Amino acid sequence: MMSSLADKHAVVTGGGSGIGASCALALAEAGARITLMGRDIARLEAQRDAMRARVDVACIAVDVTDEAAVAAAFSRAGPVDILVNNAGHAQAAPFTQTDTALWQRMLDVNLTGVFFCTRAVLPSMLERGYGRIVNVASTAGQTGYAYVAAYCAAKHGVVGLTRALAAEVATKGVTVNAVCPGYTETELLRSSLDQIMSKTARGEQEARDALVRNNPQRRFVQPEEVASAVLWLCAPGSGSMNGQSISVSGGEVT
Repeated sequence: MMSSLADKHAVVTGGGSGIGASCALALAEAGARITLMGRDIARLEAQRDAMRARVDVACIAVDVTDEAAVAAAFSRAGPVDILVNNAGHAQAAPFTQTDTALWQRMLDVNLTGVFFCTRAVLPSMLERGYGRIVNVASTAGQTGYAYVAAYCAAKHGVVGLTRALAAEVATKGVTVNAVCPGYTETELLRSSLDQIMSKTARGEQEARDALVRNNPQRRFVQPEEVASAVLWLCAPGSGSMNGQSISVSGGEVT
């Protein structure tokens, strides 16, 4: 698969770290030209520097919740063959303490951002008769978790959007799929652990054990494992994969 994407341009949002960075690297190693997008330009540039020996990498700072900024960023990026909608954020709170601001924040970054970015690339994909869109959702888009109702609602929305758009473009040469990672070894996991420790007085190992027990393999997912699923969905041989929400969770969701 080393050169299978040699003529493709891939954009990865939230590409400066974690799952996004791993996806960018996997796509680059398959030959794609990469544009990293995210809010922190320094982080994007650090990732670009780490990848530079492998492929041409561009960096564009953008807040995916800002409609005008997204339009400008994708205009600057040029035609896109592969879009990985990875930018996201999780915040926990009991439902009775979930205020409108938290609710809207979860919807904005996790769902509306996917809408804005997808809308920016889709017309060109349809015109050229080719495109691969992969949304990084979550097992929270496939099942429910306590204390993250807003996040679950947003990620369920991503799965619904994936299915609806996949049906709409099925005959147009464009596929739309989602990957749904379980707890993955990223900064987002670190934030979840910190929240558990601060609210329950548990130590780090106890907090890790509380989360990892949901995974039948009794371990956290690695970012590279999610990236492998994303790469597969973008590969030439996966053209019949459309409208799917693939759980990358060690069997937590089947």
